[in-house]
Amino acid sequence: MNGHVESPLIEARRALLLHDRPLMVDLITLTLNHGVFDVRAASSFAEAKAIMAEWRPNISVIDMDHDDSAALLKLLGASNAMRRIGTPVLGLTRMGDLKTKLAAFDLGVDDILTTPFSPEELLARAIVITRRASGVDLPLIPVIRLGEIDVDIVNREVRAGTSVVQLTPIEQSLLYLLASCGGRVVTHEEIIDAIWGTDFVAESNIVDRHVRSLRTKLQDDYRHPRFIATVQNKGYRFIPTFSNAGWGGAPTASGHART
Repeated sequence: MNGHVESPLIEARRALLLHDRPLMVDLITLTLNHGVFDVRAASSFAEAKAIMAEWRPNISVIDMDHDDSAALLKLLGASNAMRRIGTPVLGLTRMGDLKTKLAAFDLGVDDILTTPFSPEELLARAIVITRRASGVDLPLIPVIRLGEIDVDIVNREVRAGTSVVQLTPIEQSLLYLLASCGGRVVTHEEIIDAIWGTDFVAESNIVDRHVRSLRTKLQDDYRHPRFIATVQNKGYRFIPTFSNAGWGGAPTASGHART
């Protein structure tokens, strides 16, 4: 789903993304498309090189666990040692140990973020890196539109009309993850991997509990969903074309939502 927010006063900065997991590509793209970055994604070095042949990025977001990460860093002319040249890089890694981070910095990344991450942290770091490299003060547009609801990424608020609900970091990440897939089913395993990480030993109902909490705040009746649909024995799906009619702060007819 396209959550890009256009602004005639701001020229979007160009972000090249190297990642070979479609779910993460969708999530990162939606987050960076937050009225600030125009994102092009590549799943391999060859694809990244083809993109750069006609399109020079202002920043690159690279999965440092990808086999082609070193080759792309070299192509970008990533800064190394005390030299600040080339395209600034935000590295992503599943391994949060100090040795891995130091190795990434030695390869030339400007900053490193351990996955899973919160959408607001990814966006904030990308903005800071770009601002530092270009000297241009790139403003943050904090509100993004998902279908007919507005999500304030900084304050973790969802708004529809005059109604406002507060989200926890996990609820916001869950909403972004589902919305970024544009109506595609996201499995329980994919949700756990993206939000908690592959090494997380999950309770059997942890995804269902957080979906239930998010639905309650959105007043989304699981029997007649407007935002998040359950796909039996598979996972959940964001509904790109829903109606907010009746979403005015009152509880649902049942008083709660189930998964």
